[in-house]
Amino acid sequence: MRWPVVKTGGLGLAAMAYVVIDYLRIISPTWHERLQPLLWSFLALVAVTRVPFYRHWSVEFRAVIPFLASMMLMLSALLFEALNVRFVTAVLGLDWHNARPPLPDSGQWLLLALNEKLPEAVVEILRAHIIGLHHYLMLFIMLAFSVLFDSVKAPALGLGARYMFTMAVGRLLRAVTFASTILPSARPWCASSHYSIIPRHPHRWAQKYYAPYASDTDAIRQVIQRDMAYADCGNYSVEYHPDWGSMSFLIDFLRPTTSEGSSWYSLLKKAGGGCNDLVYSGHMLVAVLTAMAWTEAYGGYSSALLWLLVIHSVQREIRERHHYSVDCVVAIYVGILLWKMTGFIWSVKGGTRDGRLAKLGKIQGRLVQAAKDCDMDEVRELLKDVELRNEEGPRKGGSKVMWLFASGTMFFSLTIVILAFALTSDG
Repeated sequence: MRWPVVKTGGLGLAAMAYVVIDYLRIISPTWHERLQPLLWSFLALVAVTRVPFYRHWSVEFRAVIPFLASMMLMLSALLFEALNVRFVTAVLGLDWHNARPPLPDSGQWLLLALNEKLPEAVVEILRAHIIGLHHYLMLFIMLAFSVLFDSVKAPALGLGARYMFTMAVGRLLRAVTFASTILPSARPWCASSHYSIIPRHPHRWAQKYYAPYASDTDAIRQVIQRDMAYADCGNYSVEYHPDWGSMSFLIDFLRPTTSEGSSWYSLLKKAGGGCNDLVYSGHMLVAVLTAMAWTEAYGGYSSALLWLLVIHSVQREIRERHHYSVDCVVAIYVGILLWKMTGFIWSVKGGTRDGRLAKLGKIQGRLVQAAKDCDMDEVRELLKDVELRNEEGPRKGGSKVMWLFASGTMFFSLTIVILAFALTSDG
């Protein structure tokens, strides 16, 4: 994996300061309440003061449509995932969840064994809630904002488009994966504590195709030989059918109850992370994509530290039984492969070789003369101008339009930061 060389470690220091200050919420809530607003206010103020000096607004303008398209795709993927989370939770009924023990997980066994071998201080560090989902989202937002300081290659909206597009594809693949085979939760009590209002009995599909053959080996053998469902389904309660209008086709998938209201959307908002084992881990997908983006765009020692935090998150997800080990392992290599495949949206590499050669040809005389004069500052400026022109191309639109676009982009971005921080603070 490539570790690019960076000019400054300012972004890495800011990122680590954010993680450390946010961890004070556990060890010193008083200092956390004092320092966290100061840090965010300082970072926001510094970012705003850099806006007038940012030279890549034309590049950002061209990245708006891919950014908005990626955002819509991601929102659609999250909706599709929420539908599948509710389906796999409700289709077998609450009784099934309560009766199913968790699957054997060798990763969990390994961590329990290490607890007996490692020093207590090390075990406590492994158990510590150092970083969560909202931290990874914020770290990516900080990475995108660092284009204002030329720490990361523009456009930031292009980087954001790649991040959201990759996450959307990953979420769609995840939803298809965990809906294909329904697996029991690593926390057997989860369904009772979160979904006590879902029907206790299985859906009519599960009544016909699963329940009669779930534990009887002879029945399983018979249905395999016949390749057709044959057992008596029994009698179960009648399903509740609210009037959802054009969305009524979702009733069979979501299995609403009378106590959940009449809105399908409000029902989906209660889906949360689900209580089945959802292969693969969505939390770890976000963590890996953030680490991949950071490594490619910024690099340095902060990238290595971020990957250590990802590994810490992996073992904590397994240790606390939010996921089985397979969910975290699959999320890691899926996240890496997906990020590698979406480099066509945004890449740290510059323009084409032919384009660079053409622009160098135009300044060849000036470059040669500067070299003869040993004027290295002039050489650097000429090469920087080639790089800038290669990124931006011809400018379009007036300065007023660009200033309006810059102001709107900053307002939108800071609003997203505030919303992300507020809505994901609980992971």
